[in-house]
Amino acid sequence: MRSPRVSVICAVFNGAPFLEEAVESVLRQEFDDFELLLVDDGSTDGSEAIARNLADRFPRRIRYLAHPDRVNRGASHARNLGLAQATGELIAFIDSDDVWRPQKLSEQLRIMDENPAIGMLCGVVNYWSSWAGGEDRLVATGSRIDSTLTPPNALLHLYPLGVGHAPCPSDLMIRRSLVEAGCTFEETLSGPVQMYEDQMFFAKIYLSATVLFASRAWLDYRQHPDSCVSVVFRDGLYHGMRRGFLAWLERYVGDHPGPRTDQVIRAIHQARWDLDHPTLARLRRRARRFLSPEPKISDEQRQAGAPPPPS
Repeated sequence: MRSPRVSVICAVFNGAPFLEEAVESVLRQEFDDFELLLVDDGSTDGSEAIARNLADRFPRRIRYLAHPDRVNRGASHARNLGLAQATGELIAFIDSDDVWRPQKLSEQLRIMDENPAIGMLCGVVNYWSSWAGGEDRLVATGSRIDSTLTPPNALLHLYPLGVGHAPCPSDLMIRRSLVEAGCTFEETLSGPVQMYEDQMFFAKIYLSATVLFASRAWLDYRQHPDSCVSVVFRDGLYHGMRRGFLAWLERYVGDHPGPRTDQVIRAIHQARWDLDHPTLARLRRRARRFLSPEPKISDEQRQAGAPPPPS
């Protein structure tokens, strides 16, 4: 059969409460030439049954994948399994607790087709709290809206080395050629909870591809106390994981030298110093934000990105 233009990868670990809603948001896309790969990472909460049922109901659209013996291997292994099985020329991800807007694939595909030089695209993100009675917040990703960043500018300007907001994996669209060139998820991480596997993946892309941060909002990024980020901060794991990421990044940059490698290494050393001197680091970040404020979202963009009214 002809390969779809887009492969959508959803890694699932105990995502039963929200999985069907995430999948429904994919199936509601205006653009429909896609495949959805549901990768079960050894769930124990009923996610397997939900994913298998969805694959049975939509066999032309959804495929169910799992590790041998259905073991839990972590998000990086699960996403890489999806990447290995993906057939589309473009790749998108959605976490099992997030929701896409209906125009997500159609608008991203148009931008990617109009800008063949870019390897990755993402937009403004709605930090979605209204689903549980909270207040939503639109956050512009990157350091410049609707303009490209060539290597290694995104790495230097965005978190974790810079002050710009990092992308959410569920918002990305990337070219499959980046995966074929080695931009996959790191499988060296250990422990039941990880936070920086996404940043490792982004770093590989930032060092090798031109990226574009758009002014459109395509993602409702669900905020809840059981998310990976919430657990990491609640359990006091953040600083240890950040140190591990910086050590990995320095090794990776040393093994893959490119434009302005020395500047990237200096930024890594500065980030490590910031960890050891948190008070001075906060003052430094404030100064950097004052000198390089985050992109502003216009009223028109804010209205376009506003979540739909509750039904």
